[in-house]
Amino acid sequence: MIPLRDNIRTRKVPIVNYALIGVNVLAFLFELGLGPNLEAFFHVFGLVPQRVIGIAIHAPSHIHWALIPFLTSIFLHAGWLHLIGNMLFLYIFGDNVEGKLGHIRYLVFYLGCGLAASLTHLLSVPSSPVPTVGASGAVAGVLGAYFLLFPRARVLTLVPIFFFFQIVEIPAFIFLGIWFLIQFFSGSVSLFSAQQTAGVAWWAHIGGFAAGAGYTILRYRLLKRR
Repeated sequence: MIPLRDNIRTRKVPIVNYALIGVNVLAFLFELGLGPNLEAFFHVFGLVPQRVIGIAIHAPSHIHWALIPFLTSIFLHAGWLHLIGNMLFLYIFGDNVEGKLGHIRYLVFYLGCGLAASLTHLLSVPSSPVPTVGASGAVAGVLGAYFLLFPRARVLTLVPIFFFFQIVEIPAFIFLGIWFLIQFFSGSVSLFSAQQTAGVAWWAHIGGFAAGAGYTILRYRLLKRR
């Protein structure tokens, strides 16, 4: 399912959301100029679980070098489709979440979800030597918040049916609920797969979504108490 737009319009210009999209695009354009050095770049600034664990055990005084990729990896992408897919979801769902949280809080929220997603991925495949890159974990946090904040919103969705495409409006809680179930099922299967160290970082998506939803629940419980 490919989201095209939602029916919720924010009253504030989502400047942080636009800035995040811009930074991701600029980072990708920078990657394109690296040519044969791109793989080495990913090994330094992408999240490599095996490397992080190795530094933490054998060289804890240099742990800061292992922590930097937790942040940098969420602004890097492995290809055009990877970038476009993440930025499409961020563009459609991020503006409304920013409108609810405010600009600065949204920025901190986005980065926090990205860090939570990276940590979840690390714990799920600690021995993986494969660099992980992509904003999908942070974007998943945005989806988790949207799921709770705008459950009755309608999402105009492109649905592939065999060789045809149908455009339908789907309630946000159904669209995002199906999205999360796909991630959870795929992540659970990957734990028992011989190739779990490569491919899609399903547990980063799950961790990001859970972080976004968890923050939203805690925030609004505190607001109600006040």
